[in-house]
Amino acid sequence: MTLTKQSLLTFILLFIFTISQAQNATIKGVVTDKQNNSSIEFASVALLKQIDSTIVTGVLTKNKGTFAIPKIDLGNFILKVVSVGYQTSYSNFTVSDKSQHITLDIFLNESSKLLGEVVVKGQGSKITNKLDKQTYKANQFESAKGGSATDVLKNLPSVSVNSAGEISVRGSTGFLVLINGKPVLTDAQTILSQLPANTIENIELITAPSAKYDADGKGGIINITTKKGTTDGFALQTNILAGLPSTTDYDNLENPLRFGGDATLNYKKDKWDIILSGNYTRNDANGRREGYVYTKDFDNNTITYFPSEGERSFDRYNYGVRTNINYSATKNDIFEIGFFASKKYQQRRADIVYDNSTVDITTGDILSQFTYFNSNLQNKEGEFLLGNFNYSHTFQNNSKLGATAIFENADLYGNTVNKNLDYPNKKTLFQLVTNPYTNPINGYRLKLDYSATIGEGKLETGYQYRWDKQDGTFDYNVTPPTNQPDIAKFSGTAKSINIINSAYTQYSSKFSELQYTAGLRYEYATREVDLSSDPNTHYLNLSNFFPSANLLYTINKEWNIKSGYSKRVQRNNNFELNPIPEREHSETLEQGDPDLLPQFIDLVELGVNHNFKKGSFFATLYYQNIKNPIQRVNSVYADTILNRVFTNAEKARLIGLEFGTTQNPAKWVTAYLGANVYNYKISGHLDVLGATSDVNNADWVYSINMNTTFNLGNNWSMQANVNYLSNRPTAQGEDSSFLSPNTSVKKTFGNGKYAVGLQWQNMNLGFMDANQQRITTWGNDFYTTTNYIYETDVFLLNFSVNLNKLSSKTKLPASELGEKEF
Repeated sequence: MTLTKQSLLTFILLFIFTISQAQNATIKGVVTDKQNNSSIEFASVALLKQIDSTIVTGVLTKNKGTFAIPKIDLGNFILKVVSVGYQTSYSNFTVSDKSQHITLDIFLNESSKLLGEVVVKGQGSKITNKLDKQTYKANQFESAKGGSATDVLKNLPSVSVNSAGEISVRGSTGFLVLINGKPVLTDAQTILSQLPANTIENIELITAPSAKYDADGKGGIINITTKKGTTDGFALQTNILAGLPSTTDYDNLENPLRFGGDATLNYKKDKWDIILSGNYTRNDANGRREGYVYTKDFDNNTITYFPSEGERSFDRYNYGVRTNINYSATKNDIFEIGFFASKKYQQRRADIVYDNSTVDITTGDILSQFTYFNSNLQNKEGEFLLGNFNYSHTFQNNSKLGATAIFENADLYGNTVNKNLDYPNKKTLFQLVTNPYTNPINGYRLKLDYSATIGEGKLETGYQYRWDKQDGTFDYNVTPPTNQPDIAKFSGTAKSINIINSAYTQYSSKFSELQYTAGLRYEYATREVDLSSDPNTHYLNLSNFFPSANLLYTINKEWNIKSGYSKRVQRNNNFELNPIPEREHSETLEQGDPDLLPQFIDLVELGVNHNFKKGSFFATLYYQNIKNPIQRVNSVYADTILNRVFTNAEKARLIGLEFGTTQNPAKWVTAYLGANVYNYKISGHLDVLGATSDVNNADWVYSINMNTTFNLGNNWSMQANVNYLSNRPTAQGEDSSFLSPNTSVKKTFGNGKYAVGLQWQNMNLGFMDANQQRITTWGNDFYTTTNYIYETDVFLLNFSVNLNKLSSKTKLPASELGEKEF
């Protein structure tokens, strides 16, 4: 090699070495929401030259808000960070050493100016699928405005709501409710019916929860995030609802009342964030009940028929106030205090005419016949009080420590009154039965959580202590006195204490295009049930592990696939455990079992998500294996009375497919369709008050939820939606299909600050059989079928004011315990 070639090669190598050395400097950091310390994904991080602001390079933040820019030259630079809804951040820095490594964490403030001045035309994505959850924007369901969280939920593909307001997720009625990520252990139906739909921002379905969540809920978890205000100053949102007169007449004793309102006021300044929210809702419903029942007495060779027909209506109201104070002492220390007080009232009237007759099974001769009128009035009331305290600290290495304390008191009381009168005069009282009760609950929860970055991922661990006590007193009064031989068991006390200690650890990370989470939760739970009728305490001690794992693989910008596994538990509530019978109405007694076992569930799912130019699509195949499924079954107590009890079956399994899609075929049309189809099978032995029987029932069930929104111009819009649930098998029979079509029209004005809407709920049009459902059960010695017909063609007016718009998460406290017995 000549000297010239050697010199040239040496120069080239030296140049490459010099360039590579000069580009070794790096900058990295985390982009975080300054208000709530949450990481911001997909923020744009640009590197600019200070001298002329030209762009050198740029990246997007990852799923934990992290970013890294390698190979930076020597010089003076600007780091520009941009994210929709936040104020742009500019940070100056200098690279003076070719091997320098700079860490620069960015805290973004929300942009009130952006929210106030930018008008977005068109529709954004209403459904988002992530590693462990599906997220739905609540504002896409206009028919829910002025209603409750239940009215929003029933539109989701995984969710169905029947005529009684019972909520199912993937066919399971048991699930855990979170409000802004905080557990709510009370009955979901009662909790959600008190949360105004207007305050909801998003609803998240967590169908295969990770170990950091409570293991409660065989259907998974529903997390509701509520709205908050702007960066600084005041924000106000109010809604007023008024119902128009009924369009259908069911010959009910009273006309229904429907009106209400809610208001949310937020003040945020410097380190303080204060929010106050209140609501009142009156939502009566008229209707009728048509029943046909018979029981067989094989010893006396008789069959007794008691068909019935009459009123079934509801008077319902609830009101409450919530407040939350958030104080950011430093950027690393945040204190939060919350308070919640509410009252809920429900009166259910069932004024029914019974036409009883006893017939000889062999000859068909009528042995006796008797017609009477049963006036049944059931009152349930609850007064709820909750306080919570939260503290979070972020360390210099971005690890976090959180502490939570929650206390709740719930005062539950009510009465069921049954009057049996002659018919049609209704003047002679044959029998009066009352079931007054009081059932107060106290409970608290203490929780510690810690998270830290380990390698490229996040390690989370924590401990939680839960305690609740319920102290029920139940009376049973009969006039005139009866010689009923087992009358003593119809009154008494039932006390229960639940204690749960739990600890969890989980790790989340990303490898190339694969995101994953794996964790393990351990729980030791004890339960005591003390009854005045039994000298022996009913104990249950459980020690269980709950593993979980989730995977999400991104194929490209349009496609990803995911899978998940989670072990869950559905604990018994105190209503299911209380063995003291209640005379629900003339033909039915209801009672629980203090030795009921909780249900254990294995959840497995495999799904695919697809985003395209004019919409999105997802589909998930899922499987549930259920041990000790709880069933509500009937047995014959007397010729004209059925005993409805809770018991465990041996096993059940559920295999299903859910899918959802949004479509924007034109700028003025947005269509949404969600569906769920599954096969449910229950089998094994049933023990009903000492009598054993076998059950082996299976069938297909499906539900469809769909809505279409039309933007009509001049700030007018219209939406039509349908909720449909098919026939469903039960342990002893089936529930019929349930249909609820709705239409709404809305007009906004004042630059979006004001809106007025008209809702047409449960459209029937005289032929659709909307808002009614038939419940049928049968056994060797009985058959019962009841059709519940509720009010249709309900019209509501809704007026809204939104000043300095509310958006995103407002951490209002919600009831933790107590309402499950309501």
